Amino acid sequence: MVQSRTHTCNDLRLEHVGQQVTLAGWMENVRVVSASLAFMVLRDFYGTTQIVLETEEMLAAVKEINKESTISVEGVVRERDSKNPNMPTGDIEVVPSKIQVLGRCQHNELPFPINRSREADETQRLKYRYLDLRNPEVKNNIILRCQVVAALRAAMLGEGFLEITTPILTASSPEGARDYLVPSRKHPGKFYALPQAPQQFKQLLMASGFDRYFQIAPCFRDEDARGDRSPGEFYQLDMEMAFATQEDVFAVLERVLPPIFAKYGKYSTASQAPFKRIPYLEAMDKYGSDKPDLRIDLTLTDATDLLAGCGFPPFEHQRVKAIVVTDFQGTRKQIDKLCADVEVQSGEKAYWFRYDENRELVGGIAKFVQPIKEQVAEALGLTPGCFVGLTAGPLLAAQKTAGVLRNKLGAFCPGHMDVERYEFCWIVDFPMYEIGEESGELEFCHNPFSMPSGGLSTIEKAIKGEIDPLSITADQYDLVCNGVELSSGAVRNHDPEIMVKAFWMVGLGEEDVKAKFPAMYHAFTYGAPPHAGIAPGVDRMVMLLAGEDSIREIIPFPMNKNAQDVMMGAPSFVEPRQLDELNIVCTAKEED
Repeated sequence: MVQSRTHTCNDLRLEHVGQQVTLAGWMENVRVVSASLAFMVLRDFYGTTQIVLETEEMLAAVKEINKESTISVEGVVRERDSKNPNMPTGDIEVVPSKIQVLGRCQHNELPFPINRSREADETQRLKYRYLDLRNPEVKNNIILRCQVVAALRAAMLGEGFLEITTPILTASSPEGARDYLVPSRKHPGKFYALPQAPQQFKQLLMASGFDRYFQIAPCFRDEDARGDRSPGEFYQLDMEMAFATQEDVFAVLERVLPPIFAKYGKYSTASQAPFKRIPYLEAMDKYGSDKPDLRIDLTLTDATDLLAGCGFPPFEHQRVKAIVVTDFQGTRKQIDKLCADVEVQSGEKAYWFRYDENRELVGGIAKFVQPIKEQVAEALGLTPGCFVGLTAGPLLAAQKTAGVLRNKLGAFCPGHMDVERYEFCWIVDFPMYEIGEESGELEFCHNPFSMPSGGLSTIEKAIKGEIDPLSITADQYDLVCNGVELSSGAVRNHDPEIMVKAFWMVGLGEEDVKAKFPAMYHAFTYGAPPHAGIAPGVDRMVMLLAGEDSIREIIPFPMNKNAQDVMMGAPSFVEPRQLDELNIVCTAKEED
């Protein structure tokens, strides 16, 4: 049976009064006034319409129908006596002559009220996601996602990029996260991997002679969930340009993104080109983060020389970072909570004192700072009413903890954070290498396919011991918006000689490079163009535009924090015969 509708539940207005119409949708609610009068709300994808029931027979028929059943309503449109200005169809109602059940809801009780589903436990929401998505507020995020993707696609096509899809089944490669592996039935003992990103394929497209590539690319990484990261899969606006520099990539995104953020964002103000550029070391020193939220006007000050010798034990022989907040209004209880939240998030403690209206140091560690009050007040530029937040530790730890404290203070102090805007910035000049926390050895800091700044000569100087490898920067960049890393990108290392020597620095020889990246290595030996690219995260972008704190709010069918799809029951055990076909022995057993 195919159900025809003359109108949707958002169409009808006063000009339709007197018309015979047919609507179809979900029965959202019924409000009974008397034995012969009730008001029903009918909801479909587009909106709601009031249906007025004026006979005992019609009321009796509707009472047999559970909420959220799908029904069709045939009737006449009339003007409402009591209009609802908050409802697009609030000037009219429909008096039905026929109500037909199309899909009966067989449950008297729902897991949660549809229009209040966001108040429900997240596990319930994900288990009954098909009901959660009926909530217009939830549904609108998915509509927004569709609109944003369409706008991104149109903008990229307008910039002369070709949309090209790359393989989903590919080879495992060291991209920085765990792969999702897919066993091969035809090749026992071998596995495909789902791509963590189309990195190698898009670079191969550049070597193939395609000038500008993009796709809304699915990426798969076996990693833990965060507020701005979904476990399992995510999507990114993947792009690459041949014969391009960092400036070319910046120019494209600075044209593409601001109009989309201004049009679809919760906030109407977005940064215009050129976006602010901040070197990595400056970002860490000034903001305590390589993804600073520039809506916050607070910055870090190095107070090591000033406070390391003040007698406070945690400051001794450590780097000390200070954040000065003017006109601070927080109570002692609020400060204690703020510091506790910083410790939970960073794993390190935050300290504080205040410079009160009488120009005295009070609270926190004030007694240790009191002997040098005048020097501290002058060095930090303190005025009456200032709050000083402090962190200490090795340089990177002190910076990162201060970065967390800065974000907390910005959110707590309205005068220091202009919330209703989108502030973009580029973080540039990332270190090429770092010392791995677990290995203690030299490792790539970010993308191993980035071009080292200065090219071959820089790498050769490091090999000869003329410069410290940790001083090498990469032609790599991150795009940040409101404290969220939207994307990493880079000018690529397209020269096999430079690539081999860059990998040699981390203990991988030429044969290792050939074995791990055979297609890309060999393709580059046939004359590859210089190329550069980037891949802003679509999910994170839509999360920012919708003003949501969790990325799961803008994904149609997200996994939970444990990478489980509780609605579909994934991951799940499979039949032994399926494992036999794949030559796999599973040691974990299904619990009874």
